[in-house]
Amino acid sequence: MENTKNPEPKNSEAAAQSAGKTLQQDLLEQLMKPEVQSSLQTLVEQLPKITEMMTTMTKTYDLLQTVANDRILLDDMKGGFMQVLNPVKDKVKHYASAAIEAGDRAKSDTRTIGLFDLVKMLKDPQVQKMFRFLQAYMNVLSEREQQR
Repeated sequence: MENTKNPEPKNSEAAAQSAGKTLQQDLLEQLMKPEVQSSLQTLVEQLPKITEMMTTMTKTYDLLQTVANDRILLDDMKGGFMQVLNPVKDKVKHYASAAIEAGDRAKSDTRTIGLFDLVKMLKDPQVQKMFRFLQAYMNVLSEREQQR
């Protein structure tokens, strides 16, 4: 018994033509919708801007490709970054090692710090520097709080 509703094509070429016609019909149906026509009209109106954007993006891509493949430029940029970062890295290492050493010393020192010891510490130039910084920091915070 033959299926009369969906006759099968005799060969693959006929099947491809049938599928192509179905796709064309679906496409035409989509194009007939008012919202699709409105979108297409807007797209056509914006084509000059889109073309300009694509040109700019293409130029940017070409520039980035050139830069990415230029080993000399990349090495120079890396060297420049390292010149800036190395002093910062060295300072961070210096302060971190000082903090670790101070922590170790504080753990091993069990003596009691009395009132006279605190008065002696107040005369230390590093303690004075720290207090000046803390005072300035607190003043800045206070001023910023008042500006709000």
